[in-house]
Amino acid sequence: MSSKVTRETLYESVGEMLKGSVEKKRKFLETVELQVNLKNYDTHKDKRFSGTVKLKHVPRQKYKVCILGDQQHCDEAKANGIPCMDAEALKKLNKNKKLVKKLAKKYDAFIASESLIRQIPRILGPGLNKAGKFPSLLTHNEPMVNKVDEVKSTIKFQMKKTLCLAVAIGHVGMNDDELVNNIALGINFLVSLLKKNWQNVRSLYIKSTMGRPQRIY
Repeated sequence: MSSKVTRETLYESVGEMLKGSVEKKRKFLETVELQVNLKNYDTHKDKRFSGTVKLKHVPRQKYKVCILGDQQHCDEAKANGIPCMDAEALKKLNKNKKLVKKLAKKYDAFIASESLIRQIPRILGPGLNKAGKFPSLLTHNEPMVNKVDEVKSTIKFQMKKTLCLAVAIGHVGMNDDELVNNIALGINFLVSLLKKNWQNVRSLYIKSTMGRPQRIY
């Protein structure tokens, strides 16, 4: 872990944030976000970065994944209580933009069987891709449940038109160690994506959905 943000700082900030969420208990599980402000970047000229990293602990409990599967994968999905659709169900959407958009909105991520993944643009059109939810690949050699967990644990850092970005890095139901591990991993990965590493970071905050932001850098 880089010396720019010490583990003591992280434990202190996470402790404050969790204390706040206990004092003002909400009726839902608050998400914890890592909020990043960048500097020395020209969003028009500089190459925009994008990268994904798998965290140690699943950051979002209510993250919905749908399997777009062949017969074997759909049977496995049903056995594990995971939502799934086969090629026939996808064809029924008839490339209707509204229906594809609705499908993309309904789930946070998609995983597709090898035999189906290449056909998706032909069956559905560019809808899932436009929504930034093109499926991950699922082969028959890996357990589906593990793949779903991997997708749920993966976060994406992407620079768009502004110098601020935020990603879900955990939730207030996690303990200090789990949150600190996720945050440290997320920060280190983000810094590795930046062209001048720490020189591009203006500030870093962690914040629960309804809580006060805690500055960590």
